[in-house]
Amino acid sequence: MQDFLHQLSHLISWKITLVGIALFLIRVVILTALENLNPAHVVEYRKVLPRDFLVALVFFFFVLPAADFLDRRIVYQPSLPEWISEWPLALRILLYLVLADFGHYWVHRWLHTPMLWPSHRWHHSPTYMYWLAGTRGSVIQQALVNIPYIVSAAFVEVAPWWLAWAILLKNVAQNDFMHINLWWGHRWLEWIIVTPRYHHIHHSVDPAHFRGNLAALFPVWDHLFGTFIDPDKVSRNLVFGTGESIAPIRLAIGI
Repeated sequence: MQDFLHQLSHLISWKITLVGIALFLIRVVILTALENLNPAHVVEYRKVLPRDFLVALVFFFFVLPAADFLDRRIVYQPSLPEWISEWPLALRILLYLVLADFGHYWVHRWLHTPMLWPSHRWHHSPTYMYWLAGTRGSVIQQALVNIPYIVSAAFVEVAPWWLAWAILLKNVAQNDFMHINLWWGHRWLEWIIVTPRYHHIHHSVDPAHFRGNLAALFPVWDHLFGTFIDPDKVSRNLVFGTGESIAPIRLAIGI
């Protein structure tokens, strides 16, 4: 039985790896093509794509497992009353998204304080902006960002098997979308969801933008807590990066 389970686990891991590779190639083709239709900024794709692919490998095979290791030791998912699991699944998903994103906003805000900035500067280090540039996050940053999602996941602990995959794909699509090299967005939409231009402003080197537009999914947090910067009043000719020269291992760890 143990041999069978080991072989099954090995097969499943290979399937996940193959799905991940296929999804990445689809993203390269489709998202890069979309960016080239009307790019917001000049990006040397042939130069940055190979490097960012290596960065993505480091993130998925080192940062994520290390952050998960830390979270399993410092975070405990609350036990909610059983009657909550009887609520409609759509309502519980909505509660999960809202509470997790609310927590993400505050974690992100704290990451921009002097004490926690070292754990976040890798994410802001690229001097360019496109869909793969956002695949940077140190071990410490990722462990902290995970916390509100782990806690809020108590609402969807009882759910169909496909929900975990849906959330994973949502997270990938959300990260790609907010960093994509397009100056796209509308004032009315930016009350509902973070758009590319909305998030690009946050990556700007302009000190006035450093602690603005911190929301990850729902911009309402920026409106409520005074960190909103109106994209209609900002030039698209932004400059990115941190100007810091830090050893790669320190960036990846977040120290």
